[in-house]
Amino acid sequence: MKYREILKRYWGYDDFRGIQREIIESIGNGRDTLGLMPTGGGKSITFQVPALAEDGLCIVVTPLIALMKDQVANLRSRSIKAAAIYSGMKTADVIKALENCIFGDYKFLYISPERLSSELFLTKIKKVNVRLITVDEAHCISQWGHDFRPAYRRIGELRNLFPGVPVLALTATATPEVVKDIQQQLGFKEENCYSMSFERKNLVYVVRNTDNKAKELLHILDKVQGSAIVYTQNRQKTKEVCDFLVSRGITAEFYHAGLSPEVKDSREEAWKSGRSRVMISTNAFGMGIDKPDVRLVVHIDLPSSIEAYFQEAGRAGRDGNLAYAVTLFAHSDKQVVARRLGDNYPPKEFIREIYDEICYYYSMALGDGLNCTFEFSLSDFCKKYHRPLHQTDSALRLLTRMGYIEYVEEMEYASRVRFIVDKDALFHFRGLPADYELLVNALLRNYSGLFTDYAFIDERYLSRITKLSRHRMYEILVSLTNKRLVSYAPSKKCPIITFTRHRVLGSELRFEREVYEERKAMFGERLNAMIHYATNDRICRSASLLAYFGEKRADVCGRCDVCLSKREVEPVAPINAHDALLAMLSDGEWHDITELDALALPREAMSRLLRTMCDEEIISVSGEKIRLNKK
Repeated sequence: MKYREILKRYWGYDDFRGIQREIIESIGNGRDTLGLMPTGGGKSITFQVPALAEDGLCIVVTPLIALMKDQVANLRSRSIKAAAIYSGMKTADVIKALENCIFGDYKFLYISPERLSSELFLTKIKKVNVRLITVDEAHCISQWGHDFRPAYRRIGELRNLFPGVPVLALTATATPEVVKDIQQQLGFKEENCYSMSFERKNLVYVVRNTDNKAKELLHILDKVQGSAIVYTQNRQKTKEVCDFLVSRGITAEFYHAGLSPEVKDSREEAWKSGRSRVMISTNAFGMGIDKPDVRLVVHIDLPSSIEAYFQEAGRAGRDGNLAYAVTLFAHSDKQVVARRLGDNYPPKEFIREIYDEICYYYSMALGDGLNCTFEFSLSDFCKKYHRPLHQTDSALRLLTRMGYIEYVEEMEYASRVRFIVDKDALFHFRGLPADYELLVNALLRNYSGLFTDYAFIDERYLSRITKLSRHRMYEILVSLTNKRLVSYAPSKKCPIITFTRHRVLGSELRFEREVYEERKAMFGERLNAMIHYATNDRICRSASLLAYFGEKRADVCGRCDVCLSKREVEPVAPINAHDALLAMLSDGEWHDITELDALALPREAMSRLLRTMCDEEIISVSGEKIRLNKK
């Protein structure tokens, strides 16, 4: 079959795994398709293989710039033509990428959702033979998802341009409500969802109750050997925990969004290579990181949702071997988590004041401002107006959802290079080390016009083809700049604010219920679900997580802290009795509880079995009647 041949030719695999084949065949038949595949499930194969089986281009919408660059580099290394368009690129390079897709027989174009509002992009893309639209991180399109991004709603414009082209939506985490909403928002012709089980049999979930998290972390790292990730909720704590571990003789790095790209790359490389054992990070780390042998993920602070926790914990044990996901929980964490509701949804009056102050900050007159874009420093703004950082950031995000501004926390501007000597002078320059010449030759082979103008460069791709680390390339380019051979501007990330409406008074802002009240209530529910998970001591951890995502399981993991505590205190009911009970109730009808006598199970063991199955919502008991719950 052509799909298997493509898989073997480009990736070297003999066959598909999980639900990859079903998704590929569904797309091949022209059906809009939603794929629910947990971290490590092989999502990219599901759109790359069917796209290679057909003529034309696959557009991939993703918010993760680092991931799109990495996937483009991977495809190019397999001699597959692919391009990416993201913020910070020069207009000429955007046009070049789009024209390559029109005339150059390119197979993949990766774009950020914000690009869908570009008139240039929409004009050019009409001329491309688009055969598949893929939406990665598809939960971002749902108002009810944990990571809603308004820019995703613009995907509808892409569907209007290519009404007959199937859409493949992919996500690793989604509740049943979000699954339904994704398909509605993307205009699926019919509901069509394929889902892998969210169960990770090799991953042991554990919650440790402790008032000394530092001591407990050391204990866990001593007991569980191998590579580890430790997640915290703020940037300052990443460094504090890192310093603490290093002082105790454990090699560690810290990572957060505020670090420069060069520092991020060097620390990521040290961790991936094994020179550093532990990475301490905010949620900025992990997405797209391909390190299968992580043995341990520890959450020092509770995440704000089960979705976020499940995704981060799932970065352990992707090689299929035994791994642990440990949450450290103190009694005071309940109050800490509760405060996040007010931090993420500050009072309406506060939001109105922030809007007015943003307008003052840029001297924006009433009625002006439409489509005006400015670089923005959150710390400078908060210092000037004496505002708290977290609540101000949340207010700006809410103003974005309300449609008054567009606040992009990190607009990435790519690195750029220009040779400031002519070709003859460059080639006659003597004494360059071998790695210098390697990088210079790679630049000249892959980028045109370097002697006349700046060119934006993809350092991930250059690192892949030269085998030089990004940190080493940075050193070389800085050295060449000092030698006055090149002019090099490193990449940077800068927040921006765009006014999407004419300025009004803050008192005139309209708060739609679904943007503020309903989302605040949902955020509160997610926080409560996270606290419930951490404080639960009766339901198997794995079963509890699976139930959250709508997956009812009749069995328990037998290895989490809840299961082990039950095993220590009391014998577990024989599995054959469990299965026999399921068989007895399989008709879904109410049965008299006396019928259970046929199982010949001791009364205490039967009580434990019924209590466990009720807790896991497998069965219902009403008076003297019992039945199996519908799935």
